[in-house]
Amino acid sequence: MIISEKKEETRNQVKEWKRQGFRVGLVPTMGYLHEGHQSLMEAAKRENDKVAVSVFVNPTQFGPNEDFASYPRDFEKDAALCEKTGVDLVFHPDAGEMYGEGFCTYVDMEGLTKELCGKSRPIHFRGVQTVVSKLFHIIPADKAYFGQKDAQQLAVIKRMACDMDMDIEIVGCPIVREADGLAKSSRNTYLNAEERQAALVLSRSLAAGRKLAEAGERDASKVKKRIEEVLGEEELARTDYVEIVDFADITPIENFAEAKKGEVLCAIAVYIGKTRLIDNFIFQLQKG
Repeated sequence: MIISEKKEETRNQVKEWKRQGFRVGLVPTMGYLHEGHQSLMEAAKRENDKVAVSVFVNPTQFGPNEDFASYPRDFEKDAALCEKTGVDLVFHPDAGEMYGEGFCTYVDMEGLTKELCGKSRPIHFRGVQTVVSKLFHIIPADKAYFGQKDAQQLAVIKRMACDMDMDIEIVGCPIVREADGLAKSSRNTYLNAEERQAALVLSRSLAAGRKLAEAGERDASKVKKRIEEVLGEEELARTDYVEIVDFADITPIENFAEAKKGEVLCAIAVYIGKTRLIDNFIFQLQKG
């Protein structure tokens, strides 16, 4: 397995693979890898000849009072998991390599980034789009893999790739959960034992909302109210948002039937203590 810290070295290696006719899959990550990331790597390995993983904690997607400095890092462990999974190349640059002196160019978007996490993290998606755009140029892969846990990010990256005519297929992969239902996240390491138990309210509330939808409820306000009721049962939980939107363009809807492509995203962000966690489900309307 190749470990590279340099853009040019990484780009040249991927270009050589492409010249040899290999299909390349990319998994962009911020490291501290877990089974959710591993599922993305495994999907990339199934569908491509070569797999590249980027490990980079991107400073431009963190606000001034967010957890960039304390975000968990363990590159040795990350590299071991990548090698075990059969990854061919790990790109592990530092901030100076990714953002050279005088860097002043960013990728931004209207619409999709204004709702959900965009409300409380106003610069977040500009940073995400910028770094992912850069990664797509450094690692000109055929496919890139993103987890559904960050559903708004997935929608934003798909729209960016479409709007900017990027020659890459964006692949969304299912949420990977702990046995008790908690969505796997690097930020779960911030939780103490009491908070870890309290965090189960996220998946429990979404399960209650999904149950209503599966029973035929299409009024978004009623599904949202049910999710909020369950969240309200946990004293350690402080809700940032509960939103029901059209997954195609992240716009709020009043009725599930308004979803343009039949996909409804029910998304939540909740503080457990000082830790902000997100989770969601996507409800697919039956055609006809």
